Amino acid sequence: MKTSTAVNLDKLVKDFSQLEQKITDLKTVNSILEMKLEETNRFLRFSQTKEKHLMEDRNGLLGTIQGLQQTLQQQCDLRVENEKLSKSLSDLKKDNERIMEDCHAEIEALQAEMAVLQEDHQRELEEAQLETQRKLEEKERAIREITEKKEHAEEELRRKIRDQDKEKQSEMIKLQMEFNAKLARAQSTTVKPQQTQGSSLASQNIFKRKLQFMQEEKNREIEALQQKVRELEQQQLLGFTESRLKRRKM
Repeated sequence: MKTSTAVNLDKLVKDFSQLEQKITDLKTVNSILEMKLEETNRFLRFSQTKEKHLMEDRNGLLGTIQGLQQTLQQQCDLRVENEKLSKSLSDLKKDNERIMEDCHAEIEALQAEMAVLQEDHQRELEEAQLETQRKLEEKERAIREITEKKEHAEEELRRKIRDQDKEKQSEMIKLQMEFNAKLARAQSTTVKPQQTQGSSLASQNIFKRKLQFMQEEKNREIEALQQKVRELEQQQLLGFTESRLKRRKM
């Protein structure tokens, strides 16, 4: 019994020693594993940080790529729009060239028509000038005739004035002579009564008034004739002035 117990103790001690060794080994392994775990955790954190940076770089690159894609799309759109505009510009140039050709043709037609109209206008103008010149010459002839008639009428009026003046002068001389004769007779008969002398004075007064009335009437007639002569001269001057103005306009 004792031998069996001793054997079991030895075995137990041996087993315990093995267990301690295993525990020691396990601790060593555990320490190694903890170190590896710590290193792994550090690597994991480094990998996560790197992954985060890479994700940020990726996002930045994606934004850049999207911007480049948009720019490229805009360039493509602009290229298409440019091609459309170029085609439209080419069409406009062709239309403009066609319009210019039509305009040149129309201008040439208008110039030809204008030349014909100018020739017609020049011919009509020359005809109008000739007609105007003919009418002016006729008007001048008529004015000369009217002027000659007016001059003849003026001369006739002057002659009448001279004749009337001579008649008035003759009549005044005659009346003056009669007045002088009556005055002489009145003076030669101073011995007559006072009544006769008063009658002679009354006759002298009547004669003087008659003589004064005739003188005034003669002056009025002369003034009227002179006024008429001045009017005729003004009409003649006005007609001459109008004729000169028409000539200047021509």
